[in-house]
Amino acid sequence: MRNRRIVLASRPSGVPVPSNFTLVEQEVATLKEGELLTENLIFAIDPAVRGMLDEKEDSYLPAVPLGGIIPTMVLGRVIESRNPNFKAGDYARGFIGWEEHSVIAADNFAMENVHVDPSVPLTAYMGALGWSGITAYVGLERIGEMKAGNTVVVSAAAGAVGSVAGQIARLRGCRAVGIASTDKVAEVTGLLGMHAAVDYKTVPDLSAAIREACEGKGADVYFDNVGGDILDTMMPLMADFGRIVVCGMVADYNQGKDVHAFRNLWQILVHRVTMRGFLAYEHLDMLEEAEDTLTTWVKSGQLKATENVATGIESAPDAFIRLMSGQTKGKTIVRLKDNISTLEDLEPA
Repeated sequence: MRNRRIVLASRPSGVPVPSNFTLVEQEVATLKEGELLTENLIFAIDPAVRGMLDEKEDSYLPAVPLGGIIPTMVLGRVIESRNPNFKAGDYARGFIGWEEHSVIAADNFAMENVHVDPSVPLTAYMGALGWSGITAYVGLERIGEMKAGNTVVVSAAAGAVGSVAGQIARLRGCRAVGIASTDKVAEVTGLLGMHAAVDYKTVPDLSAAIREACEGKGADVYFDNVGGDILDTMMPLMADFGRIVVCGMVADYNQGKDVHAFRNLWQILVHRVTMRGFLAYEHLDMLEEAEDTLTTWVKSGQLKATENVATGIESAPDAFIRLMSGQTKGKTIVRLKDNISTLEDLEPA
């Protein structure tokens, strides 16, 4: 069996460009004991991958070598298994890469046998019901210690994780404030139902706008997806004993070593703030709770799962470039075939 995959042709400088990627073919290896073979259906396109395309040693995941497959979370259908936890026809989700077929070892990062609800579009399992939603849930419930009545501020509030985080805060009885760019603020308070939205690109005084959106109160929880100037701005706006949940720092992902220099760290002491980074896959004891709760909310319509979907493996680099250029809303997804259901067509798999 021939397998098409996209590998790293050259290291990006700033926002990636098409020439950084190339499509190659190779033979699919024979399965060994404990492995399974998938026909991949959906890629989750994630900004954290950008950091792995640089040649650096200070990240939580290793750099991709030149000629190496671009890593990502993948949902695939099992077509052959030598793993007792999977059988042909199951749906496997794991950290794999941009390729049409995968041989997956038993110890694969975040490997999971996904029990698909036929009433839910498959693409949702890579967005709101996948690791984006799980990350939002773990970040707020465990890391942010969110409580009803809290004021919760979320950056990149129309993005894959932020759009879910803001809705979770609302559903848990908090005041949800989203920070987003000009073309996305209407969706934050409209479709996503957050209580207030701040357009960080056009407001003359970002700090004053966020404070007003918080009704003059400090933020009990700040769920940070961007880092940079917005994180710096939020530090003096935290309530005493507030919690900053560090999920991502996309503002710096295209900057190499020229990252933001913070001015307001003193405010962490002033407000006795807890600031903690986290990786959702280190909290697998919450996986079942997160998946069950998110599925209930999505099926009831209480939580809106937003996506932007491209089709075909060849579209993966462009989808990633659009994501890293700030051109997308919701979860960026690549489906390998055009007959795979999405939230837009609402057809069961």
